[in-house]
Amino acid sequence: MENPPHVVAPPGGDHTQTIILLHGRDSIASEFAEEFFESQASDDRMLLEIFPTTRWVFPTSKIRNSARFEAPMSQWFDMWSVENHMENNEIQIDGLRESVKDILDLIRTESALISPDRIILGGISQGCATAIHTLLYGGIRLGGFVGLSSWLPFEPDTTTTMADNMAWSTVGNRLHYNQKLLNAPTGQAKSTSPLPNPSSAFVLETPVFLSHSEDDDVVPIANGKKLSTTLEKLGMMVSWKQYKDGGHWVNEPEGVDDIVSFIRVVESSFTKE
Repeated sequence: MENPPHVVAPPGGDHTQTIILLHGRDSIASEFAEEFFESQASDDRMLLEIFPTTRWVFPTSKIRNSARFEAPMSQWFDMWSVENHMENNEIQIDGLRESVKDILDLIRTESALISPDRIILGGISQGCATAIHTLLYGGIRLGGFVGLSSWLPFEPDTTTTMADNMAWSTVGNRLHYNQKLLNAPTGQAKSTSPLPNPSSAFVLETPVFLSHSEDDDVVPIANGKKLSTTLEKLGMMVSWKQYKDGGHWVNEPEGVDDIVSFIRVVESSFTKE
C-alpha cells in the first residue's frame, strides 16, 4: 500500500483477534479511527475498552482524481455519485480493482500474525463497499465482516447474473461474476460472466453484520438493504440492523451494542489455539 495503515495494538500485548476497517470517501485512516473509537456502547464504554486484546488496523486509501469534481481526493475508487452509485460506474473499476488487491495484501500480512478466522474485515460507506468486494474477490474465509452505511458496487449486474445464470445454482459457483469484473479491462465489466471455482465457496461462510440509519443523507438506506439482500441471495448469513437515527455514521448506543454483540458471537467461534 502507498501509505502504511494506522494500527492500534492491544495495550497488554495479548492478541486474540484483528479487526481491519476501511474509512469512507474523503477521509483518512487516523481520522476515522479517532472518531470510531469515540463511539460509546450503552454502558458508556468504548470499543478499545470492550476489546482490549484486539489489534485494530485502519488502512488509508490512495489519493485519486475525482472525475466529477476535477480535484484529487482520498477515495478507494472514483465514482460519480454516492447517492446513485451506478451512475457512470465505468470510472469505478480501475480504483476498485487496485484497492481490492491492496486490501488482500494487507489481509495476507495480518494473517502472518494471526489466523484468518480471527480477522474481521469491514468499513464504512465506500470503505465497506471496497471491503465487501475484497471479501468476495479474495475467496478467503474470515472470522466476520462489519459494514456500516454502505452499498454493493455493480449490484444490479450481480443480481441479474444470479437470476439468469445457472452457474449460480450451486454454492461453489456463485462468486465469479465479482472476480471476473475486477480482472476485466476497463469498460468490459458488463460483458463478464461467472466461472466455476468451488474453492471460493468457503468465503460465503463468513458471517456478516450490516447496519444503516434511516436518516442517512449520504447513502440512502435502500442501498444498504440491497447489499444485505444480495449477500443473502449469495448464501451468506447476514445480520441486518436498521436504526431511525444515526446519520451517516454509527448509531449510538444501540448500534455500538449491536456491533459488540456480533463480535462476541464471532469470538465464540474462534478455534482454540
